[in-house]
Amino acid sequence: MTGEFERRHGFPPGTNQVRPADHDDQAAARTLAQITPTPADLVTFYESIGDVIWEDVGNGLFLDPAGDVLLQLQEHGIVDVGTDQKARGLVMGSNGGGLIYVAGPDGAVYRTRTASLEEPEFDKVADDLRKFLELLERSLTRFNADGDPGCL
Repeated sequence: MTGEFERRHGFPPGTNQVRPADHDDQAAARTLAQITPTPADLVTFYESIGDVIWEDVGNGLFLDPAGDVLLQLQEHGIVDVGTDQKARGLVMGSNGGGLIYVAGPDGAVYRTRTASLEEPEFDKVADDLRKFLELLERSLTRFNADGDPGCL
């Protein structure tokens, strides 16, 4: 993606990486699993992946490190992603337009409709983390082909 980026867009690419998890990321993932009902696939993800930063794909895409998810949880608590009291999730990332991604307790991934968690409205973007990551992969592939990531 970055090899042709400057020629296509007229400016150099920013940070676009999938960073492997380090010891601190793995420890934070284990802590998440212990203190809140974190979907197992999200814990597994954080055992291998530290974070995802794609500054140049659309408005950007950011999957936060497990330590940041923990910090968000400590500062703001669990996010209500629906009217069901069991539908509570963890903020796990955002796009460069300010929309926020939340992992629900059942593993589904939701996106806010606005750039705020105050009285948020959510849309389910994937039934589980695997499908969400596949959506991101398709977005990256599409962006590489024609410069349009579709809807992240």
